[in-house]
Parts: sequence; C-alpha cells; structure tokens
Amino acid sequence: MSPDLVTFGETMARLENPAVGPMRHARSLDLGIGGAESNTAIGLARLGGSAAWFGRVGDDEFGRLITTALAGEGVRLDHTVVDGTAPTALLFKERRSGTLTRVQYYRTGSAGSRLRPSDVPHDLIRAARVLHVTGITAAISDTARQALDDAVETARNAGVPVSLDLNYRSALWTPAEAGERLHPLVKRADLVFATEQEARLVVSGGDPAALATALAALGPRDVLVKRGAAGAVAFCEGRLHVQPAHRVPVVDPVGAGDAFAAGYLAEFVRGLPVAARLATATAAGAYAVTVRGDWEGLPSRTDLELLKTAENDVTR
Repeated sequence: MSPDLVTFGETMARLENPAVGPMRHARSLDLGIGGAESNTAIGLARLGGSAAWFGRVGDDEFGRLITTALAGEGVRLDHTVVDGTAPTALLFKERRSGTLTRVQYYRTGSAGSRLRPSDVPHDLIRAARVLHVTGITAAISDTARQALDDAVETARNAGVPVSLDLNYRSALWTPAEAGERLHPLVKRADLVFATEQEARLVVSGGDPAALATALAALGPRDVLVKRGAAGAVAFCEGRLHVQPAHRVPVVDPVGAGDAFAAGYLAEFVRGLPVAARLATATAAGAYAVTVRGDWEGLPSRTDLELLKTAENDVTR
C-alpha cells in the first residue's frame, strides 16, 4: 500500500532521569527512543494514517529498541538499514527544574549519521502522499544532507508534496550555517514548520505573521509558525490564520513540535481544510506536552474527541 507519509532521519535511544535534578545525582535512568522524524511518523499513525520511516540504526540493543518501538506503533520500516559497523546514537534528557529540560546528544560517528543517498528508497517516496523531512538531517553529516537532497528532488519530480520542519539544533551547527542550508530547502518545500526563532534563521520579520508571510514568499504554500502556549500563526493558501493553543499542564515540552506537524499532516493527506488541519495540530501538540517522553503522549482520534469536551471530565 502507498503510505500517506514517508519520512527519514536519525532516531536515538533516549536516557532520561526520572526525577528533577542534575543527571549526576540520578540513581536510575528511564530508557526510550526519540527522533523528530520518527516522532512525526508515530503521531500520524496514531491518528489513523499510514507512515513509513527509514534510516540507519546500529546492530545493538538500542537499534533493536528503536525498530521494535516503531513497528509496534504501526510505522513501516521496510527500508531501514541495520549498520553493523556503527553504534546507535544516544540522547540524554535532564529535568534540571520543574520547567527546564536539557538535552545532550552522543551522535558523532553514529549509524544514523551515516545515512547516504544509496539508502533512499525512491519508489517509496514516489508513492507517498507527502514526504516529511527536517533540518536535523541536513546537519548531522554530509552524506545525510546528500540523502536529504536526493529524497526531496525525487519527491518534487514525482509531484509529491514536501514537508519541512526546520528543527534547528544548536548542538549541530551555528545559526549562520543553518540559515545558509535551510534557505534553499524552504524554497523547495510545499509545507514548512518553524518556531519564531527558527524562522528568523531564514527570513527577517518582526512578528509571527510577518515571519510566516516572508517564508511563504520563498515558495511554500503552507507555512506554520509554532508559538507553543501562544498557539500558531499560519500563512496557508494565500491567507493568514491564527490558531490558539489548548491550555494544559506542561509536563515535558520535548516533541510538541513534532506532534503539531503530525496532526497537521494527518489532515493534509486526508484533504481537509486549513482550519481542520490547525485544530488537529494544536490538539496533538497539547496532548504531547502532558506526558513525559518525546512521543508517548501523542493522541489517537478518540483522544482528539475527548479534548473537545471538558478537559477535567472523568470518563467511566
């Protein structure tokens, strides 16, 4: 079957201290997985779509954890490569305070960073309803960036919409480097997701509306500027849209942007109007931040219906 979404990149094993405080004082660590692209694939799959993810994982227990978790969420992994000569990357999440989370990566020389153009499944991309990529893949290595360019060109030639989340990571490159690389990617994308800070890497603009309009002027038909608790501002199909966020207690903000993208794309591939896409995107983002973990809180369709009722209701 042709997938609704194809995405790729590096997914890592995630180690997180369960209590608030410096990592060095943790007596145990919770083990999970995290990766912007795979988070989005899981999010779309939970909303009833079909998603495929490809990338490289190590031939180790962390790599097996990643493939087991993704397969268990219904994400197709037919083209994922197990690299026997490089390890799966690690990320550490430290809850330094009740409101501050710090993330540290150990990904140099990892299996995921060794992604290359020969790993790109062109027929799978041509069959997709949307290709979703992120700026992270452009930053992790030269070969991964080449694979990204190859995948985007394949999608464009086949008439498959390209979705781009800028997803700037300061640990991987400088703002100047990111801006130089992301600008041409934005011009080749059909949908773009960015925070205000990320948008300013590529364009100038004072407020979110100006940033969205400036990004759209580069070519994308849909631009979504994510503002966290302030909601989102979008320039879609020639019009500005303002979408408020749901008020929910924030437990872990990591992964909220991936959830937003998953919700938007889930309705995009179904052909729903912009208002419905934004509503699902903000609802998905709200669910994501209420649970610890990068993707564990991503909602199902049933969850979305629950959020439309009183948020403090108890169902029995």
